[in-house]
Amino acid sequence: MKVYVLNGPNLGRLGTRQVDVYGLTSYAGLVELCEGAGKELGLDVEVRQTDAEHEMLAWLHAAADEQAAVVLNPGAWSHYSYAVRDACALLRAPLVEVHISNIHAREEFRHHSVVSAVATGVICGLGVDGYRLALHHLARRQAEQ
Repeated sequence: MKVYVLNGPNLGRLGTRQVDVYGLTSYAGLVELCEGAGKELGLDVEVRQTDAEHEMLAWLHAAADEQAAVVLNPGAWSHYSYAVRDACALLRAPLVEVHISNIHAREEFRHHSVVSAVATGVICGLGVDGYRLALHHLARRQAEQ
């Protein structure tokens, strides 16, 4: 099963950005975690990060065309990007939305995600382990089919 792990703005700064909120794991460490978990689970995992919304849209469109599953951390786009939300709605395979921090325990503007309504499931507040849990969920769904 092909799984794209897509990360939005500022996630490339993991390990140096607000470590009290996002932890000390670097972006390279996150990539290693996702690729390692994918290998253990028999998933073909490709991890990407962008700060450019148009690039994220192109990746989501490609995932839709390939019928690939997606683990998405849309970052700030979660809260206002209807373009990202609409691209997610095109997906024909499961979409798991992941947030490293608990968006519901943070600033008011972070409490709502426009993406959540079109996601298969949402994981938030479990740190980078949320990515591993999302991949386990996708592998289990695949095995049940």
